[in-house]
Amino acid sequence: MVNNSDLATNENSTGNIETPHHNAAEAPTSANPEAHKDTTGAHNSATESHNAAAEGHGGGNVFTELLTGIGDHHGLYIFDKHITDLPMIIYDNQEGFHYYNSEHAMAEAGQFKLVHGKGLTKTSNDLPVTLDLSVTNLVFYQWTSIIIIMIALQMLAKFYRKGTNQAPKAKSFANMVELGIEFVRDNIVYKCIPSKKLGDKLLPYFIGLHFFILIMNLLGLVPGGHTASGDIGTTAALAVISLFVINLSSIKELGLGNFLKHLTGGAPWWLWPIMIPIEIISIFTKPFALTIRLYANMTAGHVMLFSLIGLVFFFKSLGVAPITVGFSVFIITLEFLVAVLQAYIFTMLTAVFTGVATAHHDDSHSEGHTAHSH
Repeated sequence: MVNNSDLATNENSTGNIETPHHNAAEAPTSANPEAHKDTTGAHNSATESHNAAAEGHGGGNVFTELLTGIGDHHGLYIFDKHITDLPMIIYDNQEGFHYYNSEHAMAEAGQFKLVHGKGLTKTSNDLPVTLDLSVTNLVFYQWTSIIIIMIALQMLAKFYRKGTNQAPKAKSFANMVELGIEFVRDNIVYKCIPSKKLGDKLLPYFIGLHFFILIMNLLGLVPGGHTASGDIGTTAALAVISLFVINLSSIKELGLGNFLKHLTGGAPWWLWPIMIPIEIISIFTKPFALTIRLYANMTAGHVMLFSLIGLVFFFKSLGVAPITVGFSVFIITLEFLVAVLQAYIFTMLTAVFTGVATAHHDDSHSEGHTAHSH
């Protein structure tokens, strides 16, 4: 999952430590262009010799090189092999829409550039572009997850249209998909959302959410694959959707007036200046917790795995290989469990938050009914 272009970038960026040769190269006189060329050549030679010396001293930045593979790239990579370029789609208020077949084509055009730490910027003034719609490595894996889910559901629908008396393989696949759907319905949605009517309406969303996260997590465990859910932008987008689902469901079930009334937390009016800000903050802390939990858990396993692999290259000895391999197998097994568990937790917490936000209506109704009977 580490690409060669990133490795080259890391080597150059980490290897340019100031030395007497570098200082000499940084002080050319503009009055003598030939001297500037000679000095620049000496600077490049010194840099190359410094990088070679760094490699000979044990590869101090091997961990940085390996961990680079976890990030996003403007190209499709499997392991360190570049499979194909991915399109760059840019919108800027001043420049308008621009489409490039690859990052290289964008660089040749000279209108935009990719700056580490800033993202896409305009070449003329180094300001960020208004909107980056480029297809990246992780976006490709998100699309792959969606396609897998669509194919699985289409096959399940086809199976039931033809009837259940079919080949054992088709029946086994259909039973597996159906088991997953029933698990989400019975153990997540119906258990966490008190209103069955609301649960039935939201069931397609929760099924799609659970399987989308699960497939993304599992694709990251395929050799050479990438984990799209290990990107905070992906988890944040899923959490924002959950935020709308939770609060819009609450407004629809309770009504806008009761929804706003719950912002007081049922406290006396003189505590409202304290309770209302707390309740508003709690609305946004829920999706924030969903974002960080999924992102951190899916990234941590990869960081540990790459760190263990990096020990072999750092020490340049096969003596540590049995230890790193043993721990790596354990981490991969643990990552599989985490991948399945995190898909369940994200879906379950979204359902729990939705149930809590809509359950007050039933509670207040039952309390009023009890008071009336007494």
